[in-house]
Amino acid sequence: MSKVYLVSLGCDKNRVDGEVMIGTLRLAGYDVVNSPNDAEAIIINTCGFISDAVQESVSLIFELAEYKKAGKCRALVIVGCMAERYKAEIAEKIPEADAFIGVRDYDNIAKILTSLSVEPLANERGQGDSVPLQGQRPENFVRLLARSDSEIPHIAYVKVAEGCDNHCTYCTIPAIRGPFRSRPMEDIVAECTALVGAGARELVLVAQDTARYGTDIYGGKKLPELLREIAAHSGADWIRLMYVYPEQITPQLITAMSEIPQVCKYIDMPIQHSEDEILSAMGRRGGRTELERLIRVLRDRIPGIAIRTTLMVGFPGETEEIFEGLYDFAEEHRFDRLGVFPYSQEEGTKAAEMPDQIDMDTKQMRLGRLMELQQQIHFENQGDFVGKTLPVMVDSQDGGIYTGRTQYDTYESDCVVKFAADKKLLPGQIVNVKITAADGYDLSGELS
Repeated sequence: MSKVYLVSLGCDKNRVDGEVMIGTLRLAGYDVVNSPNDAEAIIINTCGFISDAVQESVSLIFELAEYKKAGKCRALVIVGCMAERYKAEIAEKIPEADAFIGVRDYDNIAKILTSLSVEPLANERGQGDSVPLQGQRPENFVRLLARSDSEIPHIAYVKVAEGCDNHCTYCTIPAIRGPFRSRPMEDIVAECTALVGAGARELVLVAQDTARYGTDIYGGKKLPELLREIAAHSGADWIRLMYVYPEQITPQLITAMSEIPQVCKYIDMPIQHSEDEILSAMGRRGGRTELERLIRVLRDRIPGIAIRTTLMVGFPGETEEIFEGLYDFAEEHRFDRLGVFPYSQEEGTKAAEMPDQIDMDTKQMRLGRLMELQQQIHFENQGDFVGKTLPVMVDSQDGGIYTGRTQYDTYESDCVVKFAADKKLLPGQIVNVKITAADGYDLSGELS
């Protein structure tokens, strides 16, 4: 049986695509391994969103290409967003690569390997497992095969839609991923149920624009109904929402989040900016007044909700006065989780051709000011948890110390809680922890 190594870079949507490819390969009879040392084929699932992500992908490609010289690797395959966006350019610059697969051809990954003479062993896996277990649909079954040795078996990322219709002036995603395309609700619910049956306790719903779910196939925003169906049928303990654009949040969604116990009091809501001039230039709908009203409603209707967002500094035309408005906005609204990144002038976008581009030194200075402010806000917010007892989902163990998260934190991106326990706890188990200290960004406590 040919051994294959696959690594995914970039966002959670890419993580899901990688899992689908792993499941497809296993169903076809390949042995997917966790190290490139023994692999006869290496697949790199790239990110191409911004130039820094492209550079990270290119660096990893050159690093893993060495296994064609010194290891067992006979085929190097580049897939994903960078392959879709820059296929012609990278094919010339990376002759070590044997194939390039765009984002619409993941289903052909096994055929591509076979064409490169990296073949499965008589479809060993596929012949035994080709019929979905317990009536599962094939597209859900490949996810189960992919997750059989997942590093985080208690967390499952579920893509509810593909593509994007927003056409923000700074973004390359619509050109790479195509238009917004929702998945049928029954397929998503079936996948969630299967993933929980396979051990997942937390489901993380992702898309390029999650709150837009259903507009293309059902004629309206159906994320509230999807949440209720998943909660009713999947058996998940936690359901988390990521990439929920503020323009798409409806009163019905807020009601569903407040009423469904399994839905975390957490929302990842990319804002990017607060000032009307920049939001308009970005092609975003609404302005500061609408954002402030939404933030107030979320915190009023869902007490204790953690709002995570991202802000972009240095967009073309962002004067010092406009930046000060953004700074005041962040200071006033005290986001629970905040990421800040500098605008990247991406080829092929409208913003790349705009006048008044900002130099990198100015971008980094503004980024530093916002992050210094956010650090102070974050430390103060974390201190408010000291003395409280919170439900914590166990993620990992190191000796007698466990690491977990509250519902206010997403895995790998946000904060953790460390605590000791004199009994064996399992990943995905939810326990009550009394918070005894706020250690900078993270919390520590004792089993209650």
